[in-house]
Amino acid sequence: MDGKVALIEAGGTKFIVGVGDASRRIDARTRIDTTRPEETIPAAIDWLRQQGSRYSAVGIASFGPLDLDRASPTWGHITRTTKPHWSNADVAGPVGRALGCRVAIDTDVNGAALAEWMWGAGQGTGSTLYLTVGTGVGGGAVVGGRLVHGIGHPEMGHIRMPRHPADLGFAGHCPFHGDCLEGLAAGPSIIARWGASLSDLPADHEGHEIIAWYLAQAVQTFQAILEPARIVLGGGVMATPRLLDRVRRMAVAASAGYFSGDPAAVIVPPALGDDTGLLGALALVEQPTP
Repeated sequence: MDGKVALIEAGGTKFIVGVGDASRRIDARTRIDTTRPEETIPAAIDWLRQQGSRYSAVGIASFGPLDLDRASPTWGHITRTTKPHWSNADVAGPVGRALGCRVAIDTDVNGAALAEWMWGAGQGTGSTLYLTVGTGVGGGAVVGGRLVHGIGHPEMGHIRMPRHPADLGFAGHCPFHGDCLEGLAAGPSIIARWGASLSDLPADHEGHEIIAWYLAQAVQTFQAILEPARIVLGGGVMATPRLLDRVRRMAVAASAGYFSGDPAAVIVPPALGDDTGLLGALALVEQPTP
């Protein structure tokens, strides 16, 4: 990859837009509020044009769901989403046409998974799974150097979950599935139950054990399916003190002796910090062509 690369981390709350290069240096960046597609996308394009670069490619790591079938007339579009105004929005097309270069687009979690495998917590392994736990729950996986796709991209946040015995009265917060992983462990579900974020609850509050239990069940499930060498847990909820240690301990219990490897080495925090989103967009540009 030669020259400058336009980078877009397209989130449901904000777009982070930057300019990078093959050395993984981010030369400039800005934040744009996610309002409506007809406002946010042109604002991102205008800023990128103002940087005065001739771009070799654009990397977009976006919230979803996304249509990633290049043969589809709606490739690069967001499909059905709970984000108002964004269902069926074309994200890739306007950016590629405006900047006159190729576009690499995938979900934000797939971008993060690829970046952590290439340069971060999963570097040097054959497989890495990235799970973000924040406003929503999403996941992506790299196996054998390639992102896992089927007819679409993974929706790991929507796996069905067993119920914690102390949480049976909560219906779940997912508008599609109720008590899937996202509906039980994402930030809004925590607030819906207990009126505060997990990090703001008292240290002895039952919410800490309940959320860790759900995440441990998810970790055990993904380990059973993929046996990744790294399971990287990121997102705002995971910033809660001692949550990662609780998840490790409960994942071992959930696996009943089937867990492969040292949980402290397998279940890890992200290594790329605040640059994970933009580096995820860069990783999508640099990944090998299928």
